[in-house]
Amino acid sequence: MSNMYQWADYYDLTQRGVAGDVDFYLEEAKQAGGNVLDLACGTGRIAIPVALAGIEVTGIDLSQEMLARAQEKAKEQGVTGLTLLQGDMRSFDLGETFSLIMIPFRSFLHLLHIQEQMKALACIRKHLKPGGKLVMNVFVPKINHMYEENEKMSLRGTYPLPSGGEVLMWDYTRYDHFQQLCEVTRMYERTDARGAVVERVNGRFALRYIYPTELHHLLRLNGLKVIKRYGNFAKAPFDASSTELIVVCEAL
Repeated sequence: MSNMYQWADYYDLTQRGVAGDVDFYLEEAKQAGGNVLDLACGTGRIAIPVALAGIEVTGIDLSQEMLARAQEKAKEQGVTGLTLLQGDMRSFDLGETFSLIMIPFRSFLHLLHIQEQMKALACIRKHLKPGGKLVMNVFVPKINHMYEENEKMSLRGTYPLPSGGEVLMWDYTRYDHFQQLCEVTRMYERTDARGAVVERVNGRFALRYIYPTELHHLLRLNGLKVIKRYGNFAKAPFDASSTELIVVCEAL
């Protein structure tokens, strides 16, 4: 995990997920009919709405800063039934099982080696109740997009601040196609109401992008079967035009 995740306030402002993901995961949690485990829960963007629906949620994240922000937000919103733990999705052992385990917002891609992915899926399989489900989403690698973005600086978005200024988020991306790695140098620029830059911070993170067939194979190797898959959070069928892959899995 990179130092980018120390900036919980910037993360909260700029990382708003994929369209419809909060409602989708909330619906899955309600249908699960039991306790929920949110892996790489971050600042609680998904876990808090699920807990507010009266569902018992445990959130795990590597970053203490992200967890502290999640705890602060949960307290502000009067959330109960939410347990936040520092932990690693590759090696957690909670001594209980869950009706639903979820990995929202492509966080599975932070596992940079197949061995790490296998360890995480083995932990997940161990923590599923009989009939329990794993739900996760990843982006679909598109060769043309990777070619166009490689070794270029791109403005990902601008985000207004109550002060009248804004935050600009820039990414410089480099792809290693042999290892399926996407290495990102991210820069946040904060401006005042006049447009002058008052803060500039940089951080790095890496993702290992994964192809749909590869993901299916990894899941099956770890005793998990895909029972549903979608191309977006409105539950459109997954096809060649999809940019997101959402899978619902159960134990074999």
